Amino acid sequence: MTTESPTLVALIGRPNVGKSTLFNRMTRRRDAIVDPTPGVTRDRHYARITWEEHPFVLVDTGGIDDEDDTITGHIREQASRAIDEADLVLFLMDGRQGLTPSDAEIVDMLRRTEKKVFFVVNKIDSPELELELLSPFWELGVDKLWPLSADHGYGYRSLMDGLVEYLEKTEVSLDLPEDTIKLAFLGRPNVGKSSMINRIIGEERMVVSDIAGTTRDAVDTLLSRDKYNYLLIDTAGIRRKGKTRDKLEKFSILKALGSLARCDIALVLIDAEEGITEQDTKIIGYTQEQGRAIILLINKWDLIKDDLKRQKWLMQEIELATNFIPFAPVLKVSAKTGYGVKRLFPEIGKVYRQFHARFPTAALNQLLADAVAHHSPPMYRGRRLKLYYTAQIKTAPPTFAVVANAPKGIHFSYQRYLTNRFREGLGLDRIPVRVVFKERSRKGQKKK
Repeated sequence: MTTESPTLVALIGRPNVGKSTLFNRMTRRRDAIVDPTPGVTRDRHYARITWEEHPFVLVDTGGIDDEDDTITGHIREQASRAIDEADLVLFLMDGRQGLTPSDAEIVDMLRRTEKKVFFVVNKIDSPELELELLSPFWELGVDKLWPLSADHGYGYRSLMDGLVEYLEKTEVSLDLPEDTIKLAFLGRPNVGKSSMINRIIGEERMVVSDIAGTTRDAVDTLLSRDKYNYLLIDTAGIRRKGKTRDKLEKFSILKALGSLARCDIALVLIDAEEGITEQDTKIIGYTQEQGRAIILLINKWDLIKDDLKRQKWLMQEIELATNFIPFAPVLKVSAKTGYGVKRLFPEIGKVYRQFHARFPTAALNQLLADAVAHHSPPMYRGRRLKLYYTAQIKTAPPTFAVVANAPKGIHFSYQRYLTNRFREGLGLDRIPVRVVFKERSRKGQKKK
């Protein structure tokens, strides 16, 4: 029994062939919430996209190209990882520069894979140029070439329509009981994710090893406990970025992000012996980019249980590093001994109920009126900002739209104030809360 993650589509190719340009064109159509939370990662080499109701995850490998690479070895490694990890591959070549030996070598690799590959010739922006520039690329012997101008859009719809044929229309859940609570276990390699799941389910259903990266892809386990059902999603460890070779782990990160997208609560494990690292905070940032509820599990607590000084220092470091998610519960646990694990499910229940909570509009508007009375919105361009009314527009996480006369004039600090008032007034102390602003529609207003 599994649930399927969105199709992973990789953009590969030599430097400067237009991968990032195509990435940017494709991501303009995505339904994304830009999270202003300080500390959230700004790494934008991946995006969740929906085209004609077909969702997929796109990764741009442009971030791993070095300008001083004069040999094909690095590009070959990039292509090899894309072939291994991605479901579909978009291989971009430069129509203006023409066919290169590197292109031919990568095509030879791609020809041997069973994955679907789109061979795209970029920088062709008219039918005339298509006739002129495409002909050398037929020497590659591929069945189909896709002419494209990522910059101007020529050939773009044809490419996307071709891509759609290989995408699932919706993300699928298979045979899950109703109201199953989906939990994704995330963290750096060897932090104890699989061991924690084994401790929870009480049997060795997974291979547990001290070798980092044992769990390559997400593994799902359905657990029934009391009257509730839980889907436990174990993910590949998210490695730190460092050398160019390490950046190739981007694909493994995306596998974990696919699991993150289909969970309710992200359980992020931190190694008590090593302490919280920059990569831990990046993983936490990923959870907030996708609006997930989060519980921090400080694993291997048994290793420092007798060191009070170390415990105090560790908790201070974690509080400092995670100040952008002050709402997140923090539990001290040990997958090895079982310490603290029994407190996990009561906490999961509290977080899940808040994450899916709905509130009556009348109560929300009273809360808004009280907040405005306590602290009025500031002036904007010589006039007072007005907040007319509010309503909840979604759950998971609870998101509230506030209708205002000038939404663009509302400073982040006032948005944060309202968010905190909503959080306190509604008892949402364990989850992320979103407050967005919309302009009041004016009926009968003439369009200029």
